[in-house]
Amino acid sequence: MKFGDYVKVKSLQTAMGFRENLQRLGLDMPCDDALEAGPASPMAAPLKVDGLTIGNRYTVHPMEGWDALNDGCPSDNTRRRWERFGSSGAKLIWGCEAIAVRPDGRANPNQLMLNAHTEAEIGAMRESLVAAHRTAMGDDKGLVVGLQLTHSGRFCKPNDHHKMEPMILYRHPLLDRRQKLGPDYPLISDGEIRRLIDDYVQTAKRAAKLGFEFVDVKACHGYLGHEFLSAKTRDGEFGGSLENRTRFLREIVAGIKAEAPGMKFGMRISAADLVPFRPDPALTTADAMGAGAPEDFANLLPYRYGFGTKESDPLAFDLSETKSVIAIARDLGIHLFNITLGSPYYNPHLTRPALYPPSDGYHPPEDPLIGVMRHLNVVRELKQAFPGAVFVGSGYTYLQEFLPNVAQAAVRAGWTDSVGLGRMMLSYPDLPADVLAGRPLQRKRLCRTFSDCTTAPRHGLVSGCYPLDAHYKKSPEMAKVAAIKKAAKIS
Repeated sequence: MKFGDYVKVKSLQTAMGFRENLQRLGLDMPCDDALEAGPASPMAAPLKVDGLTIGNRYTVHPMEGWDALNDGCPSDNTRRRWERFGSSGAKLIWGCEAIAVRPDGRANPNQLMLNAHTEAEIGAMRESLVAAHRTAMGDDKGLVVGLQLTHSGRFCKPNDHHKMEPMILYRHPLLDRRQKLGPDYPLISDGEIRRLIDDYVQTAKRAAKLGFEFVDVKACHGYLGHEFLSAKTRDGEFGGSLENRTRFLREIVAGIKAEAPGMKFGMRISAADLVPFRPDPALTTADAMGAGAPEDFANLLPYRYGFGTKESDPLAFDLSETKSVIAIARDLGIHLFNITLGSPYYNPHLTRPALYPPSDGYHPPEDPLIGVMRHLNVVRELKQAFPGAVFVGSGYTYLQEFLPNVAQAAVRAGWTDSVGLGRMMLSYPDLPADVLAGRPLQRKRLCRTFSDCTTAPRHGLVSGCYPLDAHYKKSPEMAKVAAIKKAAKIS
């Protein structure tokens, strides 16, 4: 089956029709016929973890807007997004968005930072988020708001939207070639890593002062915290053995516990990876981008450049080290995990199942529902291995009309504890509030995964839902996004 032949989810009229499509694909995805509303709904049940009570089973994933000011302060767009997170009805706001712990670690020149200069404004944004939640939901009981801490590592672009300034831990033959990094490109030194650890600690200390209930020590999507987990070929204290590859995490947590006692922890982790993908040259034409295909890895076996990746076959998962890392994190006092996969930079179909690719991606090499099922199965396996931990699942937005049905069924069955929403929060942020109140879905606001929210920032524009949110649809950037997609041969 080619990408043009995939059945569009919006064409499936009922839960029964959706399940019949799943059956044709051979997917055993849970999906309830009817949604329950009110306190009896599985999605309304509270969660207790590490002394926190989370009021329901919906989570807002951290969503960067690439729209802060150059000094790291929020813009009006940033404030609007955070307020919409608050009014969504979700009771777990996971990290709000990625906060760079220092200027040279930003993924773009407009990424938020938390420091002495920005502290008051970020604190005010948190208060506005909570106020918006009170207005929408009547009170803020059970609302838990965290802050995600990050350094972008290999994908740093701190000064220019069009100029990468990578900070890398080891030589990755496929990604180095893609980024045009020569064999003499410098690696981050152990000394620099220790200074970076202190930056994380000091940022977490400020987050505690502002009232954030937890910090997420980000370890996903190819950024630095994720790259540590695959640094098998790095020498020294931070590479090689799993003990060394988790030293960064362990020392950050120890430092935060010393400087901000009482601060809770979460961990958003890419539980597994695959080799980088690219548009298949055999399927790319002058008029259209091709479907994704893996980079040639035949001469790189055993493949030692991925995490949660089978070394003998890097197109398959091996979650044994993932489980070991979660066990280490649990022993550090981390009991809240947000599970994602891969990297949107080099295998976006794995991270964000979607029918339409971003401009730097490729058409999906599989029906995106297969990608959603992959997410569900990974979280299910980890939940079974760690029944005492709380897990948030990813990849649900592509389900569109049937997102609430699958979410409810997955939570009811114990596959996951909470359902995380990312790009759906940009087009239809109050979906959780509507579902929990028993209101019908507003179908015209459902994210159809056009990926404009990714295409725009890849070209230095702010991120947002250009097709469905009038705030962005009527902006001057809309025409630029359309031109970029046309030039990228997205059909």
